[in-house]
Amino acid sequence: MNAGTELSGTGVAVRDAGPGDTVAGAEPRWVASPASTEEVAVVLRAAARRGLAVVPAGGRTKIGWGGPPERCDLLLDTRRLDQVLEHEAGDLVVRVQAGLPVRDLGEALAASGQELALDVPPGPATVGGVLATGAAGPRRLRYGTGRDLLIGITVVLADGTVARAGGRVVKNVAGYDLGKLFTGSLGTLGVITEATFRLRPLPSSRAYVTATAPEAGRLDAVGAVAGSPLEPSAVEIDVPDPGGPATVTVLIEGVAAGERAEAAGDLLGAVVPPSATPPAWWGSPPDGGYLLELRVPPASAGHAIGVVAEAAGPLAVHVRGSAACAVLWLGLDAAAPAGAVGAFVSRVRAALGTRGGRLVVWDTPATGPLDRWGPVGAAALMRRVKERFDPEDRMAPGRTPGAGKAG
Repeated sequence: MNAGTELSGTGVAVRDAGPGDTVAGAEPRWVASPASTEEVAVVLRAAARRGLAVVPAGGRTKIGWGGPPERCDLLLDTRRLDQVLEHEAGDLVVRVQAGLPVRDLGEALAASGQELALDVPPGPATVGGVLATGAAGPRRLRYGTGRDLLIGITVVLADGTVARAGGRVVKNVAGYDLGKLFTGSLGTLGVITEATFRLRPLPSSRAYVTATAPEAGRLDAVGAVAGSPLEPSAVEIDVPDPGGPATVTVLIEGVAAGERAEAAGDLLGAVVPPSATPPAWWGSPPDGGYLLELRVPPASAGHAIGVVAEAAGPLAVHVRGSAACAVLWLGLDAAAPAGAVGAFVSRVRAALGTRGGRLVVWDTPATGPLDRWGPVGAAALMRRVKERFDPEDRMAPGRTPGAGKAG
């Protein structure tokens, strides 16, 4: 009996992979589509017996993120794990399967006047995918990321072991905070199958106020707004050219949102009244074949944009992101020469590394070598955790610095 026959014999839906199943250039042989935690466990036990490399995938909106897998025999598609398992509205708690699209969860909760304070990403992104990539939107300033809202998680490890932590605990992996470890792990430690979140009431109103500064470096008002008693939920910037004007948009939620937004507009020097809707670019990373994430201390955001402008030279770089948190996305055109992009990345890391900055290349159209991660101080610790959870290195090998060799 070959591996494909054994996978099919599990009773879980399994098919041959096609061109649309490629993961960052790696082509799997099979795609499994389990519908429960137990079915995920059955598939992973079969994969373990055959020594198959497994890459989990949800809505595939960020399938290109991270290093290309060193091996990919089986793509584990979580999209049939799409149920709301429990919603205890009185306790402001919801438990869902990981393949549930975030937008579907938002619609279900809105019917009860509640929300998961996690910005809905564009496209069919799933709850598990958002956790596995560690993605967060503009409101991270007030509510944190998915990891901060998570109170329980169920995962299946590489050998098929089901482990749970937080919430309704059945079995823990002693000594480990599974929620924190699996958030941002890109599937290298196992498969997230269920998540329990704390919720909050939907805000009574929202107001956005926008101002454009003549130079990107003039972002002093961002700190003034973020630290003010106006309690903004988000402060975002959009800078199509790091040497040109910067647009700042502030979101205020809750009681008297309009009045507080007007006060925020005064701090920004806005000349346009607050709006009930966000600008078109809100919550989306800049377009481009290359997508980079730059993190610096919050007080250094303006300086960082100046460094980007100087390092870019003739390259066109679009900067967008959370100004007050100083988590910035850099978008570069897919046609940009890979060598020039690599030199740009090195210059930014050299200029900002000593000031606490870190630059990661999440997505790239280039097939040649590109240092995606730069210096990673926790790489040794990440590798030890990987060896603990996946000693045979079969879960998404190579996707992160601690999972095989870096891409």
